[in-house]
Amino acid sequence: MLPEVLLKELTVKTDSKIVLLVIDGLGGLPHKGKTELEAAFKPNLDALAKEGICGLMDPVYPGITPGSGPGHLALFGYDPLKYQVKRGVIEALGLGVEVLPGEVVARGNFATLSEEGVVLDRRAGRIPSERNRELCEELNLRLGEVEGVRVRFFPGKEHRFVVKFSGQGLSDEVTDTDPQKEGYRPLDPQPLSEKAERMVVVLRAFLRMVHEVLRDKRPANGILLRGFSEIPCIPSLSELYKLTPLCIATYPMYKGLARLLGMEVVKGCESIGDVFEALKVNFAKGYDFFYLHIKATDSRGEDGDFEGKVKVIEEVDRFVPLLKGLSPEVIVVTGDHSTPALLKGHSWHPVPFLLRSPYERIDDVERFTERDCLRGGLGRFRAQEAMTLMLASALKLKKFGA
Repeated sequence: MLPEVLLKELTVKTDSKIVLLVIDGLGGLPHKGKTELEAAFKPNLDALAKEGICGLMDPVYPGITPGSGPGHLALFGYDPLKYQVKRGVIEALGLGVEVLPGEVVARGNFATLSEEGVVLDRRAGRIPSERNRELCEELNLRLGEVEGVRVRFFPGKEHRFVVKFSGQGLSDEVTDTDPQKEGYRPLDPQPLSEKAERMVVVLRAFLRMVHEVLRDKRPANGILLRGFSEIPCIPSLSELYKLTPLCIATYPMYKGLARLLGMEVVKGCESIGDVFEALKVNFAKGYDFFYLHIKATDSRGEDGDFEGKVKVIEEVDRFVPLLKGLSPEVIVVTGDHSTPALLKGHSWHPVPFLLRSPYERIDDVERFTERDCLRGGLGRFRAQEAMTLMLASALKLKKFGA
């Protein structure tokens, strides 16, 4: 991979614009012979593929199943093995939560537990966001402080929330409580280093108190925590690539990651239509890199809802003419990872990648699918190389060497 210092030397500031459309969990597996992309009616994405160059992209490394954080960091040109940003801080920043040095945050799910304490539903049936707010308010009123540590809940969408721990002697070097699958009990947090032993004492007391409050709140009668994290130090997109970036997303986590990388974030987007309308409104405002994020494909994949994921792809397709009509120099359509409905979760499979630019060669791909992208001119490559391709296709990279 190109070292960051070299990219910083090669990038130049230009007026050309890049639009990166990330359709979360885009890649799929065949169901009755077709993947979600193959089953979808998407004439506009297929037409875009005919006008560009395609390939398949490994988010981290072949065979490795990535989380959303590593998948996105790689797309933005960061080595996901070097910059291992944890989920909690991304989610917190996305909700507008201030995280100070020494504080620890975690991403949480409200969950449904059996009488024996076994996880029946990791997402509590995707409870309404309003119910989430009510539960967080009650927990904040009744918990306040645990073992001398101030604790505060911040509601997100549906079943998701963030919890922040503020006090002395805290550490993010603890294991998750989320078993990641139904049919198991929540995991007991364990210290990963000696300095995290106090944090584990706090967590165990905290979890006992939380489950006492939620005992009769079924389907949200338990919580699962993961991604314990402190605020990291990471260079911004402006530092690395001289870009003026804008994030347009609906879900907090992706807004949080964008803020961590120095992007401005559009407020108030709730739907796919809102995302594209915000792109239209902000396109001429001086930004030169637009990160658009579509979450619903990933959610439908995790639910095992093949037809639902197909419908989301078809909805995105209807907005492609708006995107093309703005005439950005570079359009990229891809995902941060695959989420096949067949597997009901993230997978290791490479992700379809489409790049359209007047300065790229056109290959023979005529449909935007996994099978067709396998034959594309870009071949199979690491996601960390995608940013270099985008910058080059926008004429934002100088020649290397004499």
